[in-house]
Amino acid sequence: MDAQIHNQIVSFIWGIADDCLRDIYVRGKYRDVILPLTVIRRLDAVLEDTKPAVLDMKVKLDAASVSNQTEALCNVAGQSFCNSSPFCLRDLTSRASQQKLKTDFIAYLDGFSPNVQEILDKFKFRNQIDTMIDADILGAVIEKFVSPTINLSPIDILDDQGGVRIPALDNHTMGVIFEELIRRFNEENNEEAGEHFTPRDVVELMADLIFLPIADQIKDSTYSVYDGASGTGGMLTVSQDRLLSLAEKSGRDVSIHLFGQEINPETYAITKADMLLKGEGAEADNVAFGSTLSSDGFPTRQFDFMLSNPPYGKSWKIDADRLGGKKGIQDTRFVTTFDSNPDFSMIPRTSDGQLLFLLNNVSKMKETTELGSRIAEVHNGSSLFTGDAGQGESNARRYLIERDLVEAIIALPENMFYNTGIGTFIWVLSNRKDAKRRGKIQLIDATALKSPLRKNLGKKNCEFTADIRTQIMALFLNFEENEYSKIFPNSAFGYYKVTVVNGSDKDTEQIPLDYPGGIDAFIAKEVLPYTPKAKVDPKKTQIGYEISFTKHFYKPAQLRDLAEIAADIRALEQETEGLLEEVLS
Repeated sequence: MDAQIHNQIVSFIWGIADDCLRDIYVRGKYRDVILPLTVIRRLDAVLEDTKPAVLDMKVKLDAASVSNQTEALCNVAGQSFCNSSPFCLRDLTSRASQQKLKTDFIAYLDGFSPNVQEILDKFKFRNQIDTMIDADILGAVIEKFVSPTINLSPIDILDDQGGVRIPALDNHTMGVIFEELIRRFNEENNEEAGEHFTPRDVVELMADLIFLPIADQIKDSTYSVYDGASGTGGMLTVSQDRLLSLAEKSGRDVSIHLFGQEINPETYAITKADMLLKGEGAEADNVAFGSTLSSDGFPTRQFDFMLSNPPYGKSWKIDADRLGGKKGIQDTRFVTTFDSNPDFSMIPRTSDGQLLFLLNNVSKMKETTELGSRIAEVHNGSSLFTGDAGQGESNARRYLIERDLVEAIIALPENMFYNTGIGTFIWVLSNRKDAKRRGKIQLIDATALKSPLRKNLGKKNCEFTADIRTQIMALFLNFEENEYSKIFPNSAFGYYKVTVVNGSDKDTEQIPLDYPGGIDAFIAKEVLPYTPKAKVDPKKTQIGYEISFTKHFYKPAQLRDLAEIAADIRALEQETEGLLEEVLS
């Protein structure tokens, strides 16, 4: 579709809010009406041509006392959804009274198949009907959506001569339009948007990190993409587009299945609706509702590619209680056999569960395929260093690093997200590392690689342009050390926490795993010269892991040259010459 027409449709729908909802809804609530009605109008337009046949089939099914009619009616409609009410949306533009409009509109909504009903329920759209009826705007809003000046149908609108007056809207373009509306509403509500909306520039970088390293290994095959904190589905959509693009460039024919889970009802509805609008009704069934931590929607599935921006700094106490209480959790995603310990616990403090999302992804990695699985996940800094040796966070890092799953961690600029200015990091994991990466982790400092926005979007004041993403990907793919990239052996991030006993005194020392000669050499060199009777209690020795970007990318302030300082002092002396005598006199 022509980009101008695409933009016209977006602007038209966006304008409905200002035309009809102003003074009735606060601006932040426009989306509660516009997004579900956009979905309804598109589904309505898709079903219009088959409506008579669907109604005929319903009469037959009713006569035969068939109770479960959905599958048969959807087959007649030729879609994964249907509407068996006697109305189309355009039938509802004129009613004698508001009460009649309300009754018929509810009957129209009730006619949709269960998959659409779920979307409407999660949107809580029926809650808006009384507000619109009381304000006498429901009819006006419907009239706008069925306006002959735009076409939300998959069929061309013709002029009197049979030529195309307004072109059809295919499923993909409809999905793009819907995503653009979502993006605009999220940026309008930028303070809350960050809870379930990752900026597109960050998502595109994550997709690059997942797919570009294995672009030449893509085959004519089926691939799966999963997001356990899917929000509005943006990561799934971008990932699908990127993988399809790479496959097309290499002449490969791929089939992509999307899977996600989301706990927020509205954003869950948006994801499901987006898939229906794109003609991916079957894929919509692959999005689970509920908490990924305490109610995993895909406990037995594994995926090729996984991307997530899980909530960080957010309590997961409710999930912990549902799993049996923090001390009673036995979920094998989080408590597993490792290092001869059958109950190796990676349970973090209940105030922040972000690392659990990463462990959830790791539990779904494919172990028997050529590509294995690749993961990109956004975290804040606490995932790098929170937790002492033997505690859940440290154990999680140990589990990931000693299994050699971490390819790279990339530090992003501050103020990249809508609702937080704190520093964030992308973790890149793979269980099929290239030979050059095995046993190593690459740290990339991209904090200075940013382009300022002309206007802040909430806390977001900068972005990754296409050129900057290319620069970051070059740092990642080249796997070389420079100003922005450092490469370390896995062991560089580990340490022994040992308890040193000196008479009646329970002191501790942190000893790097790769300290020459190990614990004994460290004690002999660093402890015994000062406390000759000190002894290590081996039963209390624990292994910990932490990652410090500050340590590895610290740039000391440039000291001024002595001659320069002396020159400044002389200049000051000349400027103040005679000042003391003047003061004294």
